[in-house]
Formats: sequence, structure tokens, C-alpha cells
Amino acid sequence: MRVARFCTLAAAACLLAPAFIAAQGAAAQTETNRVVAGGGITVPGWTGTTDKATDLLNTAKLAPEGPGMRVTTGPAVTYWNPANKATGDYTVKATFNEPKFMNLNDHPHPYGIMIAGNDMGTPQQSYLYCAAYGNGNFIVRGFGPAAFQMNGRAGGPAASVHKATGPGAPVSQDIAVSVKGTKVTCTVNGTDVASYDKAELVTAGKLKSTDGMYGIRFAHNTDAIVTGLTMTKN
Repeated sequence: MRVARFCTLAAAACLLAPAFIAAQGAAAQTETNRVVAGGGITVPGWTGTTDKATDLLNTAKLAPEGPGMRVTTGPAVTYWNPANKATGDYTVKATFNEPKFMNLNDHPHPYGIMIAGNDMGTPQQSYLYCAAYGNGNFIVRGFGPAAFQMNGRAGGPAASVHKATGPGAPVSQDIAVSVKGTKVTCTVNGTDVASYDKAELVTAGKLKSTDGMYGIRFAHNTDAIVTGLTMTKN
């Protein structure tokens, strides 16, 4: 009580922050996946998989938009084209434009690049993704085939990750994942935000290899446009 009495308005943020974080965590646990009207995949050659077998792929939407693709979820989905494969040293990159931050949700959700996809769409699938949130955070996770985390359950902040000015405002991220030598690195807006030894990733319960298919990853209830998805050899 003595601490509370002498807490200034500025210092009160320290007391409110844990409650805010807890509220966002509770929302993440209880938020219902939306069903996207006209869902399905209409980009030629592409396919996808949801995180849960009970989530239907056609309740999310992957469609052409201008020079790129628009993803609207629904359940969390990973999309790829089986013709898109990368081996050895390489970089996969794309630009993600979220026209209206948090348009389909009440807290931030991430989207980004997927690499190292093997046995995709099967119970044995493995892959890694690096994704950004419109609030300045990023997350590196994967499946092998169970979910695994590289920078925590909810990720963490990085100065290079762009922040929307508020709900409904636009925000964009240039995201790249590269494999070079013994390192796998995630880069957001030109700055490396995380780097891991291959040995941390290519191991039991994680990746089968850093070679494999590449694509894009969207959390649930997100809406963004993807342009410039390319793979180059390092």
C-alpha cells in the first residue's frame, strides 16, 4: 500500500504493464478464428496447411492482388508452392504490407517468411519461420513436427521492426531469412534481429534440414499483402 500511495502517474505504467500483458495473453488464448468469406487458395500452384487438423484451409484465403498475393486468415496458415525450393546457402525475402493494423483482431498477430519445409502437409512436416508484428516485435518458431520456439512463446522486440501508429493504421515489414555457412539469420527491415547455429535448428524435434521448400506464414485473424517473394543464392 505504501508503494502504491507514492507511485507517480509516470511510474504507474510499471504497475499497469503486467496487467496489460496478461490481458493480451488471455485474449490470445480465447480469440476465435474467423471464417473468411470466399476462402480458399486461388494463386496457381500454391497450397497450404493449418496448425490444427480441426482448422479448415478454406476458412482462410490466399488470392492474387496486384503484383503479389493477399492473405486473410482465419486459422493460422503456412502457404507454399512446391516448386519453390532452396538448398545450400540462400536468402528468402518478401515485403508484407498490413493495410489496417489489427483489422481482424484485438491484439497484434505476426506474419513472415517460412523456410526449410520438408514433408509439408503431412504429420511429419518440419519448417522454420520468422515473422513480425505491427507493434515492433518479431518471433522465430517452427514445427518439427511439434511446435518449437526459438525466441520465446510470444517473441520479443527489435528496434528495426516497424510499429503501426495505432489500430487501423498501415504498417509494412521487409522480412528475410538467410542460410549461410553454419548460420540461419532473420532480418527485418535491413537489420539482423536473430541468428542461430544450424546445429540448434537441425536436430531431433526441429528441422530435418535447412534445405527445403519456402513460403509464407500468417498467424490467425490477419490480413496483409505479400510482394517481392524471392529466393537468391548467397
